[in-house]
Amino acid sequence: MNASHRQQASGTPKSFQSFQYMSFDVVGTLIDFETAIIDGLSDIASKAGIEVDGEEVLVAYREARLLPGAVRCPDDLGRCYSVMAARFGLPDTAELQDSMIEAVAEAKPFPDSVEALRRLAGKYKLVAMTNARRWGFDRYEKKLGSPFWASFTCDETGTEKPDPRFFHHMLDFVASDGGAIGDVIHTAQSQYHDIGISRSLGMTNVWIERRFDRSGFGGTFVPEQLTRPDYHYRSMRELAQAVENAF
Repeated sequence: MNASHRQQASGTPKSFQSFQYMSFDVVGTLIDFETAIIDGLSDIASKAGIEVDGEEVLVAYREARLLPGAVRCPDDLGRCYSVMAARFGLPDTAELQDSMIEAVAEAKPFPDSVEALRRLAGKYKLVAMTNARRWGFDRYEKKLGSPFWASFTCDETGTEKPDPRFFHHMLDFVASDGGAIGDVIHTAQSQYHDIGISRSLGMTNVWIERRFDRSGFGGTFVPEQLTRPDYHYRSMRELAQAVENAF
């Protein structure tokens, strides 16, 4: 671990006014990829006369992602579709695989994402950190209103979260701007990809629990254990309001 990127987490989180940068997971936190997966597969299933359950679709996707042969997203939705098609008895063609890739590449922001990012951009330099490929992120960023000061995808970092190298890549860039780890607060939905690793690196973090009203982990990998975040909200709207209240 890069020693310059370590900071001991304190029992009491730093105030929102203490930070200059706010970093974000994108897919799952700002972009509603679960709905895109469910809708994409459900559309194919409906045309085949088959009914599928949305939560079962997400579990099937998550399990497909864990199988050997995975590639970067959204590209991996083609491979995942083949696995899911076999599970649900759906037809499997190159066209249908491509349609699932496109469905997730065109996933929409959560209803509160654009406005919350606009509000937060008035307080911090916003940094995107996504396991999606650059071509996919470019679509998402436009839908989000292009609010980011900087952005990092798996194409630039050569790895995926929760690999700490992804975070060090971002932190090195912040350092080149004169910032330090203590100036960054990380915001994400995924306990597996973001909250646990950001805590182990000593970062202050915010958990946006998008699935607060549902059981299970949906399309996101299950963490070995839940990490208690510094800040915990159910939506980006709640976070934006809390930040404005603090200022």
